[in-house]
Amino acid sequence: MRKAADRLLTVFAWTCGLGIVAVAAGIVVFLCLRGAHTLGPRLLFDDVPWWQAVSGQRPVFGGLWPAVVGTLCLTLGAAAVAIPLGVAAGVYLAEYGGRWTRSFSALVDLLAAVPSVVMGLFGFGLILFLRKTLLPEANTCLLLSIFCLALLVLPYPIRTTETALRALSPEMRLLGPSLGLSQWQSLWRIHLPAASRGILSGVILAVGRAAEDTAVILLTGVVANAGVPGGLTAHFEALPFTIYYLAAEHRTGDELDRAFGAAIVLLALTAALFVLATWIERGLHRRWRPQP
Repeated sequence: MRKAADRLLTVFAWTCGLGIVAVAAGIVVFLCLRGAHTLGPRLLFDDVPWWQAVSGQRPVFGGLWPAVVGTLCLTLGAAAVAIPLGVAAGVYLAEYGGRWTRSFSALVDLLAAVPSVVMGLFGFGLILFLRKTLLPEANTCLLLSIFCLALLVLPYPIRTTETALRALSPEMRLLGPSLGLSQWQSLWRIHLPAASRGILSGVILAVGRAAEDTAVILLTGVVANAGVPGGLTAHFEALPFTIYYLAAEHRTGDELDRAFGAAIVLLALTAALFVLATWIERGLHRRWRPQP
């Protein structure tokens, strides 16, 4: 009876796994069938030579290059804010938690449950508040979007860091004190390297969420045909908004196909960021790994 139950559970697990892979593959194949023919330099740079667009000599209005730059700025900026804060907060919950741990953990859960559109409304409301109090000239911009996206993705590195550290074995936790290391030295030299794979999962989730979200940036600074952002206080373009705009406002089939092409570019960009995060994690793991 137990063997039959184990086999049934194994079949169910394999079916679920293969089903997820099949759905993901189907989405990618569908996007490629609809948008692969649009891929090329013209999709990114329109009629502008690529070297002039990349160097900023000429603006690009008909291609996706400004949206690619804006998406990179958003994703890297939000990750630069959320990941250090999230890892530090996760370390606090797992290693140094005191009387406020339960309340802080509940606040993290509450933040994780906030819809992205509500976070966008928070950013827009913050600008209205600043206009009436400290900064009359405050306006939606790239910096505001980065701040709101960082808040939106912050629970991912917090929870994964906390979970990865709590999952360490008692033997691993006793290793540092047995070698005469302080709590901070044990954390930095033993615990974090051992939990780095779990922490990376939170980093990947945060990067993916920051790259694909539309509702937050829609209310905090994204503008069609804004061009490459000139600074943190400027408006910007982003691939998720471009896809939404082209899909909702297209007038011809070619414009809709450009939306599918933009979706492929966004998937490729996100995959590249995931590969970069994995490469950095492996480098840190090799650096922190105890030498024999």
